[in-house]
Amino acid sequence: MRKTFGLLAILALAGAAHAETYDGVHQGPGLLARSDVAAQAVTTAHAPDQNVTRGSRGPDPFTSTVSREAMRQVAVETARAPDQNVVSGSRVNSVVISTMPPVRAAAEGATGTRL
Repeated sequence: MRKTFGLLAILALAGAAHAETYDGVHQGPGLLARSDVAAQAVTTAHAPDQNVTRGSRGPDPFTSTVSREAMRQVAVETARAPDQNVVSGSRVNSVVISTMPPVRAAAEGATGTRL
């Protein structure tokens, strides 16, 4: 009796289980056609530097934000400065007159304390 009951239970469970039907490959919404994907792949493969990380082939092209004339004026003023390229030992018995603010005064002004 026990075997019969167990066999009937297994048959009842097997009858309750249903297999899914195969409907083929579903086409998702918004997917491109095969020919469109192939065209994009060819375009991408022929693009220059498609597999190169930024900066691996040298620096990016430089784009100046300052006019050429303004940069020239700064260069001329720097070249005409009285103390450019001069140190205290450059000339015998010479006195270097600096156009830069003293470092000690700048440091005291920044910290607010006397060094």
